[in-house]
Amino acid sequence: MHAIRAASATVLSLAALSLTAPTAHAEDSDSFRPSISPTTIAAGGKVTLSASGCPGDTKVTAGIFDSVTIPADEGSRSVPVDWDAKQGAAYTVTFTCPDSQPRRVDLTIATGRPDSSPSPVPQGVKAGIGGSAGGLDLREVALGGALIAGALGTAYVVARRRTGDKSV
Repeated sequence: MHAIRAASATVLSLAALSLTAPTAHAEDSDSFRPSISPTTIAAGGKVTLSASGCPGDTKVTAGIFDSVTIPADEGSRSVPVDWDAKQGAAYTVTFTCPDSQPRRVDLTIATGRPDSSPSPVPQGVKAGIGGSAGGLDLREVALGGALIAGALGTAYVVARRRTGDKSV
């Protein structure tokens, strides 16, 4: 009985491996590898599109920037993302190599604006508070006042004792 179970498991394992082998071999023969850096960018920022393993020029298309061709000898291109790209949305970027199936990579639009762009609404700076004062806490103010009063009271008592010792 044990031999039948072992033989069945072996046959099933070999069948599963034989079905996956052609797929793995087909993927390994294709060396086309596209990438985007960074994968999350603010609207108006620049992304670098890269394609390796393509013997010819790679055409890159997406709805958030103009179509770009990456020459085989360069390998990458930088492109600006459109300002009207929806914040928080994921866009599909399609890389097409002549000798390969098109590949898709997701590009996410972050909230906010890139550092190099001017802010549409000017905002002031909170200066002079040192960055640590977020608001007044009545307990902290009272404790600070008590510590100061205690220090002044101790200084007064010590000063009065010293003047009294000299007169004796």
